[in-house]
Amino acid sequence: LKTLHLAVVFRGSTSTCSGVRTWCGDRAGSRTQHDVRLDGMRIDRTTVLQLLALNVVAVALLWSRLDAWFRPNRCSLQSTRAFTLVSDAVVLPTGTRRAAVHVEDGIITRVERLSSGDVPRTVTGELVDVGVHAVLSGFVDVHVHMNEPGREAWEGMWTATRAAAAGGITLVVDMPLNSHPATTTRRLLQDKMRRADGKIYVDVGFWAGLVPNNAHNASELIGMLDEGALGLKAFLSPSGIGDFEASAAKDVYQALPILRRYGRPLLVHAELPDEVDLPTPGSSRSHSTWLASRPRRWEQEAVRLLIRAARDTGGHVHVCHLSDADALATLHEARAAGLDVTVETCPHYLTFGAEDVEDGNTLYKCAPPIRERENRDRLWRGLHDGDIDLVASDHSPCPPSWKALDTGDFMQAWGGISGLQHGPTWTWSVARTHGADLSDLSRWWSMRPAQLAGVSDRTGTLEVGKQADVVVLDAHHVHTIRSESLHHRHKITPYLGRSIHGLVRATYVRGQLVYRHDAQFAALACGRV
Repeated sequence: LKTLHLAVVFRGSTSTCSGVRTWCGDRAGSRTQHDVRLDGMRIDRTTVLQLLALNVVAVALLWSRLDAWFRPNRCSLQSTRAFTLVSDAVVLPTGTRRAAVHVEDGIITRVERLSSGDVPRTVTGELVDVGVHAVLSGFVDVHVHMNEPGREAWEGMWTATRAAAAGGITLVVDMPLNSHPATTTRRLLQDKMRRADGKIYVDVGFWAGLVPNNAHNASELIGMLDEGALGLKAFLSPSGIGDFEASAAKDVYQALPILRRYGRPLLVHAELPDEVDLPTPGSSRSHSTWLASRPRRWEQEAVRLLIRAARDTGGHVHVCHLSDADALATLHEARAAGLDVTVETCPHYLTFGAEDVEDGNTLYKCAPPIRERENRDRLWRGLHDGDIDLVASDHSPCPPSWKALDTGDFMQAWGGISGLQHGPTWTWSVARTHGADLSDLSRWWSMRPAQLAGVSDRTGTLEVGKQADVVVLDAHHVHTIRSESLHHRHKITPYLGRSIHGLVRATYVRGQLVYRHDAQFAALACGRV
């Protein structure tokens, strides 16, 4: 700050005034105007006030910088805001290699390719050498039910995003259900966004809901997209939630042209029930009974409807949680024809086989259902071949009582699997036995999900100019999933007690170290919407 010499000169009265003031009273009660000289130059009252204001601003700016330098960063477990992350296995768009990722103020400023044993030529801030642990772009989970507002007893933003951070997920995209009310209006979307403030440990985006009540209200759909919805989500079959009704073909056709103008997708639960008689029900404790109640043809008919809609409107349709490998041939043909169709599957479809589900173990109930082992193997081929774009958790938790664990009744239990925290690492654990590498994992869980959500300009790959969303993964560490290590609200999941390859050592969101493997989280939840 430059020191200013101010000389106060009085005009008129000889009364004494204290301080630097423009007006004061003399002994006779009259008011006398002051002039101020700045190094011999006479200036008026307005200039004095401006000088004082500039000094206040300068002091405030200096204080803010000092505060930032010396006050602990409670959004991060790491004090420095500039660092260089070095690893023998940095997963870049061009492949996996030894490299140094330079970060300043939450942005990747440089990616330095290194030969074996080399060190960075210069170090930005603190040097963080993680050795052989892999460094990947933070994972993006585009299919999560956080259930807030209204069903925080099921999950909630706080616990969901802590679980995400522990799993290396730096961006969660929340579904419009099973919150209550479901997110189907602009006002409800605004409310959900406001509730996220101070509760989320990772960044969060939102899909808005497409239902018959808003499908033909263009202003409402446009309002939700203008408010920041990354796209719309619809069900072609009953959702199980009363305020989220199934959409018909006419609703899909109504929404796609609007979404096309915004360049955003329509995500669809792709099961289309028909009038064909289903097999005679067996024991409700048998997973085979649940499987028979959701036949493959429901998925196939839904996929055909969506392909027609994409062809007729030019819109982008996204098939959520594909479980039927028989639909892959149809999807392959549509994509080969240039239609804007993308597909996801889930870790539970890539892991479990219907034959392995024990009677009464309703932790495995989901919709669409887990299908046979041979189907699972064909899903893996579809993922490797690119007919399936990405993997997402479809984390759909509920209170334990809703899973009917006491009766083991598959027909009464809630249909949803909790898998947010271990979605990417479980995918890796199984993928490595199918010949996949870390570049594949990053493509399925980072790059392509970011593209679907429309945020690939700022996350999804480790490139200069993008956010420093980073996961440090010990890809070879084998451990057992135990309830005490779960950060979901309810410690129930079919993955419990299973051995898994891959341990998240650290998770950075925009350069902030929000999670460390010793189960430490940053003091504050500083994720952004």
